[in-house]
Amino acid sequence: MLSSPPPTAFAFDRGEDETPLLARGPLSAQLLWVLGEEPYPVPQLADQARALVESSGDVLTDEDLQLTLLVLHELHHQGWPRVAGHWEWHPDLVALAGVLEDATESALRALVADRLPAAPADPADLPEALWAVTRADDGPSLSRYLARHGTRENYAEMLVQRSIYHLKEADPHTWAIPRLTGRAKAALVEIQADEYGGGRFEWMHSQLYADTMRGLGLDDRYGRYLDDVPAVTLAWANTMTLLGLHRRLLGAAVGHLSALEMTSSLPMRRYGNGLRRLGFDEATTRFYDEHVEADAVHEQIAAHDLAGQLALQRPDLVPDILFGAVVALAMDALVATHLLTSWERGESSLRPGAEGAALATGATGSAGVRVLAD
Repeated sequence: MLSSPPPTAFAFDRGEDETPLLARGPLSAQLLWVLGEEPYPVPQLADQARALVESSGDVLTDEDLQLTLLVLHELHHQGWPRVAGHWEWHPDLVALAGVLEDATESALRALVADRLPAAPADPADLPEALWAVTRADDGPSLSRYLARHGTRENYAEMLVQRSIYHLKEADPHTWAIPRLTGRAKAALVEIQADEYGGGRFEWMHSQLYADTMRGLGLDDRYGRYLDDVPAVTLAWANTMTLLGLHRRLLGAAVGHLSALEMTSSLPMRRYGNGLRRLGFDEATTRFYDEHVEADAVHEQIAAHDLAGQLALQRPDLVPDILFGAVVALAMDALVATHLLTSWERGESSLRPGAEGAALATGATGSAGVRVLAD
């Protein structure tokens, strides 16, 4: 068993040719430290997490808290190199995750409390209630800005920010499949099959995203830019894993995915058009072009066959379905606001001073982002 690490300065070794993952505070430092050991009791971590939650001014933008939660969540995704597999369900880490997830869920519910429908929706009317929620969304349009004004450096930053989810696109929502039955299950399988390329590796959406990153000279390795993205982006990704991982949040996971599918087609068209305006080729725009076609179909499947059928099967989940939908829109808006306000100030949206903050070797753009030279 190792002694306590320095409060905030711990760097987690992610293997050869990988940049280390830097702690962002005492809790993430302690967690990254113990993950380098064989499993042993660490009950103090949950107590430290409670203290952090109590002292945090904003759970969704707390760097130490959201990084700690992402590190824990990643144990359920692709994991960390040389970390013992038994840490995934170690009781003390489950307890730690519970503290942070409860705090994050409470923050999400507070964030959208005044955006949820005032009157309960009838299960038969759930699809229309979802459409009403999406029509009422007044978040800033990142896609419109990038289509009209976005630079190569703006696009590079956006791709870096979103890479922490899109390089594992669809995985968090796939956890809902074994928890569904009947038509709702079939609908989710249909959507996810498209997300995974219909069995063709080169058409998996995560792979298409990697192609786009390479087209802009970015490193497409999974998790490469974790050090560079701020807490609000970590919280955006953590929200999806939180909803997908817990059976009690099945309705919210379905609502979250439904809202994404129902609002994606037009923004994806804009992102692709913006890249074409900048002279990028078809291989670089394919991720967005594929979503224009796929999501035009998926939006109907999600609203009616997935969420609508689940509402009819489980009327008790209607409030959770709507909660998940509103959360999806709200978290997208928080990340978009962060990017746009950073650019308006002439600043990078990425974390300042992070180890390896340069995105790759090459020319530096006006926003401080590095992209590979052509």
